[in-house]
Amino acid sequence: MLGIAAPLLDWFAAHRRILPFREDPTPYHIWISEIMLQQTRMQTVLPYYMRFMEAYPTPAALAAADPAALHKIWEGLGYYSRADNLRRAAGIIAAQYGGEMPRSWDELRALPGIGDYTAGAIASISCQIPVPAVDGNVLRVFARLYNDGADVAAASVKRRFTERVREELPHDRPGDFNQALMELGALVCVPGRPQCGDCPLADRCLAAAAGTAASLPAKKEKKPRRAVRVTVLVVHSPAGVLLQRRPASGLLAGLWQPLTWEEPLEAAEVAARLCALVPGARLGEALPAARHVFTHLEWTLGGYFARAEAAPPLPENMVWAAPEALTAYAIPSAFAAYRAFLSETE
Repeated sequence: MLGIAAPLLDWFAAHRRILPFREDPTPYHIWISEIMLQQTRMQTVLPYYMRFMEAYPTPAALAAADPAALHKIWEGLGYYSRADNLRRAAGIIAAQYGGEMPRSWDELRALPGIGDYTAGAIASISCQIPVPAVDGNVLRVFARLYNDGADVAAASVKRRFTERVREELPHDRPGDFNQALMELGALVCVPGRPQCGDCPLADRCLAAAAGTAASLPAKKEKKPRRAVRVTVLVVHSPAGVLLQRRPASGLLAGLWQPLTWEEPLEAAEVAARLCALVPGARLGEALPAARHVFTHLEWTLGGYFARAEAAPPLPENMVWAAPEALTAYAIPSAFAAYRAFLSETE
């Protein structure tokens, strides 16, 4: 045990960021903020958080959310399964807990989309239950504190680090302690170039003493992302732009996109597929090339603009979206390069 609680909490009192969910740390507020912050930077999350709370101020409101409207509010934040799990969990909270968030770690952990870390964050910050909340920031801090080169992605290593956090956790201020660790990792004990001169725990840090902090934590080399070439077709008719809904499961489940094939297609093949769907449509100019990176996948996108003189009926998973209605459809950021083309009418 390194005895980090006192200096860490003193540092947190002086350096903590003022954040809306910290100023009113109800279980619901902490839950939504922590889910949004998964794989997403704080500066990106804050405006989303404010809009989300305006639309869905309670678990009951979230449980009653229209999925399409929820996806629209989440648009651009990525990892849309997070939003779907939030709505599913809110339905359970409404049905089983009278609309009030459960307040035990076990009950929180049982909700869809809530893992060990999120359950620990809600329980400790909102309910003052002395449980750890170990995320990537905390793993990095403890790898350096102990000069431990073990792979923090390994489940056994994460359990060992969690026990180290538990040993240091002050039972009278668990929420502040967990937030302070996260804040230290976000502001000072950062990846690559830790600011050891500003760290309140530098005199206790074995990696700082050994000069190894910048190389920790150790992680296995990531597998290269799978490369996929994607062909996009933006089709306009007098009724609007053609949008296609993705399947209900899998990548970008249930979201809307321009006509898309996850394969490289030549212009002649695109034109043939277009005419089979929209007879008489004309293939036009090429769209600019674009790139989008997912966690395990990288898309290289290209395609064409097309125009149709009429708007024939479409399959069930497609619609003609009028310009004034286009904002109602959640279109993932993978297609950000083509947003201007979707609204173009000339």
